[in-house]
Amino acid sequence: LSRLNGDKVIWTVVFLLSLISIALIYSSSSSLAYKEKTTNFAFLVKQIQFVVMGLVALYICYRVPLGWYRFLAYPALGLSIILLALTPIIGEEINGARRWINLGFTTFQPTEMAKIAIVLYLARALEVSKLETFKEFLLKIIIPIGVTCILILIGSVSAALFVGMISLLMLIIAGVKWNYIFKAGGIAAAALAVIILLHIAGLQLFSRLDTALSRLVRFGAKTEIAEELTPEEKQKEADKTYQADMAKVAISSVGILGKGPGKSTQRYFLPHPYSDYIYTIIIEEYGLAGGTFVLMLYLWFLFRCVILAKNCTKVFSALTVAGLGLLITVQATLHILVNVGYLPVTGHTLPLLSLGGTSL
Repeated sequence: LSRLNGDKVIWTVVFLLSLISIALIYSSSSSLAYKEKTTNFAFLVKQIQFVVMGLVALYICYRVPLGWYRFLAYPALGLSIILLALTPIIGEEINGARRWINLGFTTFQPTEMAKIAIVLYLARALEVSKLETFKEFLLKIIIPIGVTCILILIGSVSAALFVGMISLLMLIIAGVKWNYIFKAGGIAAAALAVIILLHIAGLQLFSRLDTALSRLVRFGAKTEIAEELTPEEKQKEADKTYQADMAKVAISSVGILGKGPGKSTQRYFLPHPYSDYIYTIIIEEYGLAGGTFVLMLYLWFLFRCVILAKNCTKVFSALTVAGLGLLITVQATLHILVNVGYLPVTGHTLPLLSLGGTSL
């Protein structure tokens, strides 16, 4: 760390989360290892490889001059839009969703690239554009964001809403006129309403809408199962909230210290304990203390990003720091809120911790 410039706290947080990730994946991948007829050790090695590749990529990006990011901002978004458009056509379907492009040696999620690209694009566009009229704001900001979100929506509703949320926060941070933001919100709400109505009418352009709407309905509905149902019908009703129920069992079964490293029992029952519900495993194994420690790491990271953004002298630098910092911390917040039962299931992984090559 002494040889690295930049914020030492951010480097430290990234290294700590990387080490925690390796330990957690080894513990939580038992069910996945059984399903794929291998061992936890194989996933441990795989995650170590992902972490090392991620740290190498981080160091390379750290060494790239800032001017290159300005130059790449527009091409990166253009490439992301092309890849997102190709994903429904040539993409590989995993767990009922077509979000991955198979590169032969690995699979790649264009959505992860699009998240970063939209941050760089907005930082650059808001730096060079005065946005004196709403027409200019519509052409340079709303349309690029809208196209990106609609293409992401084909594969994941929650990811599209997430990108829209990050874009909104960046516009607020940049000091864009509030009447522009309200008008943009109206356009986005109208577009979403039209998409839902078309979907209900039978135009199945966005297959994941059914999943998103059903999760939302289940989250808001009462969980009591009627006694007059047959055992098979009762099981079907219980299966609808299975993930959330198993997470509640895991969290409610421990106290301050948890069951201990590698001693989780719900990892055998949760569908995705190594990705979508890894924070649940953190709490089950390390208790309230472990969950709070991980949460504080993300808050510490966000605090340092705020300090960095305030010290930046250029618009592009400040918005890039703010946008990328929010990408990690907002996604972590959503993941944690889902795991503890305050939000419906979204499928967001825990940044820098969950199993996954592209996200790391």
